[in-house]
Amino acid sequence: MNYKKTILITGGAGFIGNHVVRLFVKKYPEYRVINLDKLTYAGNLANLKDVEDEPNYVFVKADICDFEKILEIFKLYAVTDVIHLAAESHVDRSIKDPFTFAQTNVMGTLSLLQAAKEMWQDDYSSHRFYHVSTDEVYGALDFDDTLFTETTSYDPHSPYSASKAASDHFVRAFHDTYGLNVIISNCSNNYGPYQFPEKLIPLFINNIRHRKPLPVYGKGENVRDWLYVIDHARAIDVVFHKGKAGDTYNIGGFNEWKNIDLIKVMIKTVDKLLGNPEGHSLDLITFVTDRAGHDLRYAIDSRKLKNELGWEPSLQFEEGIEKTVKWYLENQDWLDNVTSGEYEKYYEKMYGK
Repeated sequence: MNYKKTILITGGAGFIGNHVVRLFVKKYPEYRVINLDKLTYAGNLANLKDVEDEPNYVFVKADICDFEKILEIFKLYAVTDVIHLAAESHVDRSIKDPFTFAQTNVMGTLSLLQAAKEMWQDDYSSHRFYHVSTDEVYGALDFDDTLFTETTSYDPHSPYSASKAASDHFVRAFHDTYGLNVIISNCSNNYGPYQFPEKLIPLFINNIRHRKPLPVYGKGENVRDWLYVIDHARAIDVVFHKGKAGDTYNIGGFNEWKNIDLIKVMIKTVDKLLGNPEGHSLDLITFVTDRAGHDLRYAIDSRKLKNELGWEPSLQFEEGIEKTVKWYLENQDWLDNVTSGEYEKYYEKMYGK
């Protein structure tokens, strides 16, 4: 079949990536979707069982830092566009191992940009390089009415956010220097199905289920803006197809929650769905020493995306969190497989380390 586009989606076996891959595979049969993933601890092909046999889906195991391999993939599949999600993303891990974050998030992005530059140089305008970033590059906000906009100055505070900020700068540099058709989106915290259970929401669902402590940094007063992951995938679809070359779009849920308030909503929801009496798991809350560089508040202003491209979130948090909790409770085999590490052993046998 002659496909209209061949889109390389990096990190497609990860949390956000699998939802983007699924959406593009199912919505656009005229596109061939190449899911490129290194299958680190956060990548799991079980996330994509429902599309793995679709004719327009291809999985490739590769490291985005391996420039020669990336160039080979561009040539082999005649890649026309890139949606780049692959990244190390956990702040605590970045504090312990900043080198890995710099290597993957900066050099990996540069590898993809250079391959795109070389392969598309005859006509940059007909190809698109879409870089998916984070609101953490903007730093932190006070407890007031201010929001991050697309023109907010960068002020990263952790090795993770610094590495993402650097990758954003490289993407813009390739637009300004070479004319590459790039676009960037910066998104707030995501939640929903298939999230690796080191992250707050799936971790706490699992801990409540097993009556384990719920570790809360500081006093739980840090504020985050939360977005249902499927709404993020929808936004990526819109930005990829309609966004202006060289531009940036913020993606947020207009949905701010203090961590401690969010945790109490989760406890109430999980207890209700498990048949526990109200308040049953409140005693699991355990306050722990705050982590280094812990930003006080993030909040995204996504009015530009709504006004220019017509996107807005479809779910409010209470509805989204109930759908999310139900998914994890109904997919306990997936959760147990991930927390045990069994999936990693399987992929090592199939693909090697």
